[in-house]
Amino acid sequence: MALWDNPDVELLYDINGLAKDAPTWADRIMEYVGEYGIAVGLVVLGLWAWWGVTRKRESREEALSGFAGLVWAPLAALIALAVNIPIRGFVERPRPFLDHDGVEVLVQGKTDFSFVSDHATLTMAIAVGIFMVQRKPGLIAIALAVLEGFCRVYMGVHYPTDVVGGLALGTAVALLLAPVAMWALTPLVRKLAGNARIESLLWAGGTSGAGGGALVDEPAGRTAAPRRASDRDLAA
Repeated sequence: MALWDNPDVELLYDINGLAKDAPTWADRIMEYVGEYGIAVGLVVLGLWAWWGVTRKRESREEALSGFAGLVWAPLAALIALAVNIPIRGFVERPRPFLDHDGVEVLVQGKTDFSFVSDHATLTMAIAVGIFMVQRKPGLIAIALAVLEGFCRVYMGVHYPTDVVGGLALGTAVALLLAPVAMWALTPLVRKLAGNARIESLLWAGGTSGAGGGALVDEPAGRTAAPRRASDRDLAA
C-alpha cells in the first residue's frame, strides 16, 4: 500500500500518537465522544434549531420552510451514507491499523473499508442541514462534525483523508440536493401541519398554531418589520 505512504500516514501517526500518550481515562472519553457523544450533541442542536424556528419566524410559511429544513438534515445524512457505499466499494481502502504497525486502536470490530468515513459523512450532512436553518446551532454542529473526524483518527480507525472525504461528501449532498429536497418537503410539512396534533408538536417550542399568538402569514397590504441581520439565516 505504498500509494498511501504520504503525509496522510504521518498525520495519522501524529494524531493517533496522542492516544498512546494519553491516560486511559482520556482515551475512554474520546472513544465515548466519537462513538456517541457527538451524535447526542447534534440531536440537542437540532432541537435548538427547531426551537429557534418556532420563536423567531415572522410568518407561518417561513416557519414551515424551517421545519422542512430540519427534516432534510437527517435525510441528507442517510442519502450521503448511501452514496458512500459504492465509493467504499470502488476505493477498497483498508483500515489504517491493517496496513500500518503501531496504530493504537481504541474501537474494535471495524473491519469494513476506510474511505470515506461514515461518521464524518453523517455528522457533517446533519450539521450543514442545521446550519441552513439556524446559523448559531449550525456553526456549533459543524464544529462537532470536525471534532468527530478528529476522534476517528485519534481512535485509529480512519486516515485523515478518510475524514476529509467524509466531511466533503456530507457537505456536498446536504447543499446540492437541498433545493430539490425543500421543494418536496415544504408542501409535505405544510400538509402535515394541518393536523391538530402534529401542529401542536411543531409549535411546542413557541406559540402554537391553534392558540393565540400563532405565527401566521402577514395580511395583504401589511409589511412585516425588517429583521436585524443577526436574526437572518439561510432558510428560504
